[in-house]
Amino acid sequence: MELTLLGTGAPAGLPRPDCPCAVCATARGPEARAATALLVDGALLLDLTPGAALAAARAGHSLVGVRQVLLTHPHDGPPLDLPAGLPTAGRVPDGRELTLISGHRVRAMPVDHPGTGYEVTSPDGDRLLYLPPGAAPAGLAEGLAAYEMVVADVVGRPDAIARLRASGAIGATTDVVAVHLDHDAQGGPELTRRLAAAGARAVPDGTTLIVGEYHAVPDVPRRTLVTGGARSGKSLEAERRLEAFPDVLYVATGGSRDGDAEWAARVHAHRERRPGSWRTTETCDLVPLLEAEGPPLLIDCLSLWLTDAMDQAGAWDDERWAAEGERALRERVGALVAAVRATTRTVVAVTNEVGSGVVPATASGRRFRDELGRLNAAFADECEHVLLVVAGQALVLRG
Repeated sequence: MELTLLGTGAPAGLPRPDCPCAVCATARGPEARAATALLVDGALLLDLTPGAALAAARAGHSLVGVRQVLLTHPHDGPPLDLPAGLPTAGRVPDGRELTLISGHRVRAMPVDHPGTGYEVTSPDGDRLLYLPPGAAPAGLAEGLAAYEMVVADVVGRPDAIARLRASGAIGATTDVVAVHLDHDAQGGPELTRRLAAAGARAVPDGTTLIVGEYHAVPDVPRRTLVTGGARSGKSLEAERRLEAFPDVLYVATGGSRDGDAEWAARVHAHRERRPGSWRTTETCDLVPLLEAEGPPLLIDCLSLWLTDAMDQAGAWDDERWAAEGERALRERVGALVAAVRATTRTVVAVTNEVGSGVVPATASGRRFRDELGRLNAAFADECEHVLLVVAGQALVLRG
């Protein structure tokens, strides 16, 4: 089954008309995207967008052979001119299936947003799922057969990809292609990196893909360290690494602080932006979690883990530190690093980058700075992917 993406952008396109934002300002050349529309084997057009005939011609195709035009979502704005010879565009009721004269079968899938998803099966049995912008499947059962290709709003609805993974509809070899791309995500290498973290990719307008043909699915790094300064966006970046995966275990090393309203507000903000399917545990006992089998771990953060470890080692008392505290801390850090090296789980850890500013005024402050620097370096050595977040921008240090 041959799929040509006549457009890969949001309904308003990218750049958006009259939008002054930085993403729209840099969306030029291959980064410019028309509204998403798919041409399947020259016989089926999914979504009728302005300039569809011209877009097909630029991609080396014609719409002359199109026998069915299906819409996935309400198309706002003035009525579109229907290219000569095309059948009238329509939508299929949820759950209904139609068979085209070309032999393709199209089944309408209910979604949780105004619109309809379509499962397209080729005469050879290859299966494609296409979801409208801002939508995720509704009412998925578990144990579904994996699609050969999923074309969806990966950036806008990463939870849709998580739901499809949980149900089995996205498997290890499913080619996940991001469309409906808007100005809420930077383009270029940043978009490639962000999509790769979800096991997905983007392609330029006019690209033709073969559904069912082997394509190397982007490797999701198994161990990632995200470091950065205070309020740099490092926790949000870490959460994005796993937002397209179900059953993530969020490990909060900070615990709770009775009576601290500011801390409670921070914890609440973190919980509110995390997917509802994620579970949370509050612990600094990380080694057993790393040694056990299970879903991905998001550890936030190593700085608070180190604070707890130094508390237990008596690191704030100079005499105890010299007598036994330093040795005890080295042993605990060594056990953590060894567990990270041996773990089979997907791990994303957050830490604070220290040592680039004012030298702490106290000996204990300098001790914490030094030990956190050592911990970060040792932990990073065991990670395939290391990111530094500065002013909300993720810089790749490794991977």
